[in-house]
Amino acid sequence: MKDDAGAAVPRERQPREDLVRRAAHLLPEGAQVRQAFICQSAPNFLFFVITYLTGLTMFWIKYRCVAVTDDAIYVLDSTKFSGGANPRRLIGTLPRATRLGPVAGRWAKITLLGETCWVHQRFHAQITAADEAAGFGT
Repeated sequence: MKDDAGAAVPRERQPREDLVRRAAHLLPEGAQVRQAFICQSAPNFLFFVITYLTGLTMFWIKYRCVAVTDDAIYVLDSTKFSGGANPRRLIGTLPRATRLGPVAGRWAKITLLGETCWVHQRFHAQITAADEAAGFGT
C-alpha cells in the first residue's frame, strides 16, 4: 500500500483489509479508510478478567470497530461473536481532529463517544498513525 505521495506505508500502519471491507457499507460513499481498529468498551479492565474467568460480564462488554478517514472518525457497533470485526451499524462520528491516543501497554485505554474503550496492542500502530495524520506528535 502507498500513501498519497506514493511512498510505501509500513505493514503495521496499513488497516486490516477485512475491517475496511466490512465497514465500507456503513461509511459515506467514496470514503477511504486510512486506519481501522477494534476495541472493546467496559468501565474498567477488571470486566475482561471476570469475563475470561467466568463469562459473567460478557454481556456488558461492547465491541467497536473504528474507521478513520480523511474527514472523520466513525465508531461502529460490532457483533460480540466476531470480536468486533463485523460492524453492523454506525453509532457515532467524531471530528477528524480528535486525538485517539497516546497508547501503550498490552491494552490501552481510550475514550470514544464518552465510553471507556480498551484497544489491544496489535492496533496501537493504527491509533498512532491516525493521531500523526491529524497533526498530533507521538
